[in-house]
Amino acid sequence: MVLFDGVCRLCSLWARFLIRFDKKRRFKLATVQSPDGQAILESHGFSKDYYKTMLLVEGGNVYTKSSAFFRVMFRLPWPWPFVCIGWVVPSVIRDWLYDRVALNRYKLFGRQEACVIPDKDHESRFLGE
Repeated sequence: MVLFDGVCRLCSLWARFLIRFDKKRRFKLATVQSPDGQAILESHGFSKDYYKTMLLVEGGNVYTKSSAFFRVMFRLPWPWPFVCIGWVVPSVIRDWLYDRVALNRYKLFGRQEACVIPDKDHESRFLGE
């Protein structure tokens, strides 16, 4: 399960990227604004009002920031796992860079008026669909 900010243009591009390249359909998606997303945030102790990271939920484990990003990229088909070479950078530095983009994502990429609505052929990729 990948939770993302549905009104953030960068985050919506990320969701579209996953839909395109996750050919084995390993990941379900949910916006943090959706009822399912809100329930997942609450069950794992995250704020339901302020979203500063995407979440990857695998079984009982929750990953955030760069760790979530690299875990997702590793599971995509070649050449995307190659991006995981960035995992050699210490997490303090990776997460600092992640935070810079996340904290400025609306300024850098813009904000949508409403959450992304999946196309009919992509509805099965979203939790609750």
